Amino acid sequence: MSLALLRGWRRPGPLPGFGLTLGFTISYLCLLILIPLAAVLLKASELTLAQMWQIATSERVLLSLRLSFGMALLAALINAVFGSVLAWVLVRYRFPGRRFIDALIDLPFALPTAVAGIALAAIYAPNGWVGQWFDMRIAFTPLGILIALSFIGLPFVVRTVQPVLQDLEREQEEVAACLGATRLQTVWHVVFPTLLPALLTGVALAFARAVGEYGSVIFIAGNIPMVSEITPLLIVTRLEQFDYAGAAVLAAIMLLISFFILLGINSLQWWLQNRHQARGAAEALPAGSLEAA
Repeated sequence: MSLALLRGWRRPGPLPGFGLTLGFTISYLCLLILIPLAAVLLKASELTLAQMWQIATSERVLLSLRLSFGMALLAALINAVFGSVLAWVLVRYRFPGRRFIDALIDLPFALPTAVAGIALAAIYAPNGWVGQWFDMRIAFTPLGILIALSFIGLPFVVRTVQPVLQDLEREQEEVAACLGATRLQTVWHVVFPTLLPALLTGVALAFARAVGEYGSVIFIAGNIPMVSEITPLLIVTRLEQFDYAGAAVLAAIMLLISFFILLGINSLQWWLQNRHQARGAAEALPAGSLEAA
């Protein structure tokens, strides 16, 4: 059994250069990802477990972690809703200014994060263009952080859902309508299951981007301790104080939490994709058997 698997693994494929490309891929990942992450964990190991636990369980760190991950997750969920609607409008409708809006979505990719933070702070500050018309404060609060994270995460959802919508055949929706399904039933039972794996990918990318965001947040957050202070800011503060081991501990905590959250999202995406493929194969089986008969 093992020899058969080994021979199957070493069997040459249609394209040459598997060993060379695999070695290049592993080397590239090690240089850019694995070695730097290992250096962070190695730096954090300079402290004792008691010191690590003291840093990780301090009230200021716990509140910053809750704020960072909570706002990042909430922003990703908000982008999942509005990003899907925006992708649907861009794919299914033709209207004046469509190409301009489509290009405008990529603006957070090209815009420096510091510029985005300054712009958002100028808009939502108490004396800003929009903030002056609200009785409640938006800037320098967790709400301002949520707006900033939603701004930088929107393109990830739109650009992952949009290609799937473009490849989705409208005949499936027409068949559902002919069978008596309402528009809501068609969206829920036909369109949404197909979009769900891509939507989860976009949510995971937006969440990962938002967790590590720094430049666009510090200007609108106000950086008030235990109120609007994110964990990346605490890491930078410890680095400025030459507490490299403490900064590495906070970085390792964020790394582990992010890894397990992304692992759960990717596992759910893999399960849903396999379930959708299995359901499609089961629905196509009777038709194929009838044709064979």
